[in-house]
Amino acid sequence: MKQQFPKLSIFHTFKTKREQLTGEAIRQRHIISHLARENSSTLMTRTAIAQNIAKKNNLLWKNIYSGVFRDLDEILIPLNIVSEAGRLPLKRGPKALQEKGVPYYQLTPKGLLVVLSIDDFDQKDFVLDKFLSKAEIKEKEFVDAVRTLVKISPKFTYSMFEIYVRAFCEGKLKNLLPFSIPEFQKISENVFTTQNELLVGFMTLPKSKKLDVLNFFSKFT
Repeated sequence: MKQQFPKLSIFHTFKTKREQLTGEAIRQRHIISHLARENSSTLMTRTAIAQNIAKKNNLLWKNIYSGVFRDLDEILIPLNIVSEAGRLPLKRGPKALQEKGVPYYQLTPKGLLVVLSIDDFDQKDFVLDKFLSKAEIKEKEFVDAVRTLVKISPKFTYSMFEIYVRAFCEGKLKNLLPFSIPEFQKISENVFTTQNELLVGFMTLPKSKKLDVLNFFSKFT
C-alpha cells in the first residue's frame, strides 16, 4: 500500500541508536547517489541500482530489489526527486514487456539538491555546478555567493544544503524548490546569524588578532 504522503528518509535513524541510519535511509541515499554518478542508461535501471547497492554491501541484489522498487515508485518519483528518463528495449522475455521496455531513471533538479546534502557523496562539486545551472533559484546573488563560498569553505557550503534538505525531511519546509534565501531564514535556527556575526567581527580585527583567532580555530581541525 502506497504512503498517502511520501516522505524522504535519508536522515532517518533508529530511535535507540540516534547515530545509526535505518536501512531505508541507507537505501535511499544509495539510489540518489548512484543516479548522480552514472550517465549510462543501462546502469540507471532498477536492477542496476539494486545490483550496485548489493555489491557495496555484500548482499544478494534480488533481496533488495523490492525495496529499491518501492523507494522509487512510492517516494522518490512522487516527490519529484527522481524521474523516468526513458526506456530500454528488451530482446527477451514476455512480448508485452519487450514492447514496453525497461525504465531507467535520472535525478531532477530537486534530486541534485538532495544529493548535495549527503555527507559521504564524493562528487559534490560536479553536481553543484549542474544544480546551480538548472535549479529554480530566485536570487542570482545567492548563486554567485555559493560559487565563491564553495571555493573557500566547501564543508560550510555543503552543510547549508544539509540543513535545508534535513528541514524538508522533518516537515519544516513544504517544498525543496524554488530555492530562496527567505526559506533558509525560516529553517536555519540562527546558524547563519552566528556565522555572519563571526565573519563581520573577524573583518574588523587587526592582523595580529586575526592570526590569534585563526590559531584558536586551528586547534579544532
